[in-house]
Amino acid sequence: MLKKIFKSIDKTLLQIEEWSLFAAVCAALLTAMANVILRKTTNEMSLYWSDEVVRKVIYFSTYIGCVAAIRSRSLIRIDALPQMLPILKKPLTLFSHCVVLLFSGVMIYLGVTMTVMMYNDEYARTATLQIPEYFFYAVLPVMGFMMFLRTLIVMQEDWTGKKDITGGQ
Repeated sequence: MLKKIFKSIDKTLLQIEEWSLFAAVCAALLTAMANVILRKTTNEMSLYWSDEVVRKVIYFSTYIGCVAAIRSRSLIRIDALPQMLPILKKPLTLFSHCVVLLFSGVMIYLGVTMTVMMYNDEYARTATLQIPEYFFYAVLPVMGFMMFLRTLIVMQEDWTGKKDITGGQ
């Protein structure tokens, strides 16, 4: 039962990660390309807001990329010590997972706190597009929640000995 739930959560998170990152990077790429083309082909036309879009996409992709890094087991961890002393691999892996769970809990708490703070500040808007900043701060608790779920899935894979419960990659 738990395996089916984790499999369903894993597939859902994978779709969210892949499509949101794809859409965000495409938006940044198209915006930056349009701005460069306009600047090079005309002397007076430029998208004054393109830099802001690219910065916000980098912000978004960094945090959502953290969730994807957990799935591919690419987060920073202690790996030299387990290679020298293989007996330490499981305890250090468990320690690493616990630290990620703690970090994701902190991200949820601080993310919600900062999102509410930005929501209550009517002047907290982006410089050029005037988008409310709380939209961007809302990425933090979402990312924390996704990291928490993804880490639980990876921990379950480690305990059962299966590296990928979805059968992919």
